[in-house]
Amino acid sequence: MKALILSGGIGSRLWPITYTKAKQLIPVANRPILFYAIESIVKAGIKEIGIVVGVTRAQIMQEVGDGSRWGVKITYIYQQKPEGLAHAVKISKHFLQDDSFLMFLGDNIIRDDLSRFIQEYYNKKVNALVVLDKVKNPEEYGVAVLENGNIVELVEKPKHFISDMAIVGLYIFDQNIFSAIENIKPSWRNELEITDAIQEMIKSGFKVGYGQLEHWWKDTGSSQDMLEANQRLLDDINGCIKGMIDSQSIVQGKVIIEKDTSVINSVIRGPAIIGEKSNIKNAYIGPYTSVSSGCEVENTSIEYSIVMNNCKIKNMEKRISDSLIGNDVEILSCNQIPTTCSFIVGDRSKIYSI
Repeated sequence: MKALILSGGIGSRLWPITYTKAKQLIPVANRPILFYAIESIVKAGIKEIGIVVGVTRAQIMQEVGDGSRWGVKITYIYQQKPEGLAHAVKISKHFLQDDSFLMFLGDNIIRDDLSRFIQEYYNKKVNALVVLDKVKNPEEYGVAVLENGNIVELVEKPKHFISDMAIVGLYIFDQNIFSAIENIKPSWRNELEITDAIQEMIKSGFKVGYGQLEHWWKDTGSSQDMLEANQRLLDDINGCIKGMIDSQSIVQGKVIIEKDTSVINSVIRGPAIIGEKSNIKNAYIGPYTSVSSGCEVENTSIEYSIVMNNCKIKNMEKRISDSLIGNDVEILSCNQIPTTCSFIVGDRSKIYSI
């Protein structure tokens, strides 16, 4: 079995962060989102991965490489413009050939063991397997109507309740998906929808089964989703101190401090992670905060936030909370009154508070 990761989207809901950075490379718990998908696939035993890329292909190819760090082979498939998930599958046929394949949306984080779904796919002898999760707000998702262990209908964001089983963005297909895609037309968005292709498989008599998640998943399409995923991943870390902490500092809870990082006269309250070659001075780093490499945080309080590489945040009079701060950002102030503010700040921005 092969795997196909879709990473061609532009991430418009995450502007301005994604003006300069592929959304799949935004770090959550200090690791690019895309890495979680790759690692889950590798853990399931798949050795060949195709990644569909778009306008951010150069960034993704540089960051991910050829797959050798994970012991797999990665092939890149260029999608000139986003024309739907089914279109991404269609243009990947030369890579997938006649093999069954697992399809993973590159901006999703799924914490289940994927090998369980692969085993279900083979055991149930289905032509497609769609992974689902029970949700409280099915009107916000594509949902599946179930009957006798199979999917009989897919409905996108139903206005009235027909099912609470949401499609989470993880699929397994055999080669019959390609003929189904050939028989569908673009939707109102002028895209080839994967739900329409699956519905075509059902109409043509192919068997479409489902698997159900046991653990959490997150579509990281918005800044709030990113921060929620960051919180959940930080809950799972084990503390590890590799950097320098002076005698005036306090570290509480599960905290990772990477090598060549110094913490001076500061409080770090976990779960939190501080990347390599960062300097934390006279600061408070609160729970559920990820600070990436090469950052300087001084005379500042920050919590429930993601801070990307090489940022300088100094002398902020307001506590920073619930923020997503891009690479090479400077946030500077002269006063020190501890209230709260929130940011979504793109790469290389500068913010001065007076």
